[in-house]
Amino acid sequence: MKRSVPFALDISSDDDDDDDKPSPSNGNKNLSITKRPKIETTLINPIPAKEVITEELLRKSAKMYQEFMKEIPIPAQHRSIIPFKSWTGLANSMKQMYQQPLHYLTNIRMKEWDEMRDDPLPLDTMIHPCKAETNIWLIEEVHRLTSSHQFLAKLWIADPMYYTFIDSVFPQL
Repeated sequence: MKRSVPFALDISSDDDDDDDKPSPSNGNKNLSITKRPKIETTLINPIPAKEVITEELLRKSAKMYQEFMKEIPIPAQHRSIIPFKSWTGLANSMKQMYQQPLHYLTNIRMKEWDEMRDDPLPLDTMIHPCKAETNIWLIEEVHRLTSSHQFLAKLWIADPMYYTFIDSVFPQL
């Protein structure tokens, strides 16, 4: 958005009207201080109009999601050791390193495991990072290959914020 008129800040004091006189704070020039013009703006709502999400639509989405997740291969080798403090932190690092999403159910499980912990120590001091990563990939494989889309749809219907645990599954072109 372009402004049609430049503005200056309204700096006023209760003492004297010495603003026109040169001083060390305003330099040697005579500055005319004007109030900022009020600009009316309309807010653009970033949230699109709510779509009506039916159970049938969620079932179809869950089926497409599960079919797509089955097609993504589980990495066969570790790339490097990932330091981590929490299960969700490790999962996020794995997503970045291997450039692939984790299943909805795996993300939920990582969140649950973090909520079960009450130890403030980083997890990688208790569990070797390679073992933890292998554990996540084993769980991921089970979720990708054996989860029912009907079960996913039931979970999604019960949780209105289900999409926060679904990673982007669109392949990069």
